[in-house]
Amino acid sequence: MEFASSENPALANYAPAVRQQLFQFVLQLADTSLVLGHRLSEWCGHGPILEQDLAMANIALDLLGETRSLYQYAAELEGQGRTEDDLAYLRSATEYRNPLLVEQPNGDFADTVVRQFLFDNFHYHFLKQLLTNADERLAAIAEKSLKEATYHLKWSSEWIIRLGDGTEESRQRVEKAIAELWRFSGELTMPTALEKELQAAGLIPDYAEIQAGMAAHAEQVLAEATLAVPQQVFMLTGGKDGRHTEHLGYILTELQYMQRTFPGLTW
Repeated sequence: MEFASSENPALANYAPAVRQQLFQFVLQLADTSLVLGHRLSEWCGHGPILEQDLAMANIALDLLGETRSLYQYAAELEGQGRTEDDLAYLRSATEYRNPLLVEQPNGDFADTVVRQFLFDNFHYHFLKQLLTNADERLAAIAEKSLKEATYHLKWSSEWIIRLGDGTEESRQRVEKAIAELWRFSGELTMPTALEKELQAAGLIPDYAEIQAGMAAHAEQVLAEATLAVPQQVFMLTGGKDGRHTEHLGYILTELQYMQRTFPGLTW
């Protein structure tokens, strides 16, 4: 059953093929925020200090709020009657389109901070570009989310600096985390075939511009942290095409357990 265009008149402007492409892209954005938000929620009650425990929990909630807006829009674009809950809880790992970075394990606090910094640096610059997007719904979601993403990037940037320019142990841990996780960062701005088509149609931002902003910010932060920017790193990809690490399966087993055990359960 397809949603009537009167519910969202803007959808009537898209040809069916374009709607399907946008659906897949919005789903990718939602999957990304959901998986990272779930990863951060695993820290709740386990943070190194109470203030940072709460900070990570709040960032997770921000990402979950963005996730809901994106899944709701994805469901409207698809027009098949599925809900945000269906999209989050009733899809297999190979149907998820999040980049590999966000599904990586929390590790220690340095691992989590580096993973968050790499994503936040992309997320902030991506949302800035999305503000002027031709799709008004995506632009509206970006406007709301950018306020939160600005804080997220500030938080993770400050922690990169504190760990890098801190004690000998903190420096060793953050250097180890960078060495392990940097190889997942390239996928964030490496467009898939779908993204290239949407970019050519002017429906999503140009990743080359986003990459330039990310590189400048990363260089500034790492310089202040007295850390070196990794060079000539072989980037791992595949998540945005549904090829994931084993970690995503474990995440979804926990995330989807209740809905799959008791189908259709509501509060």
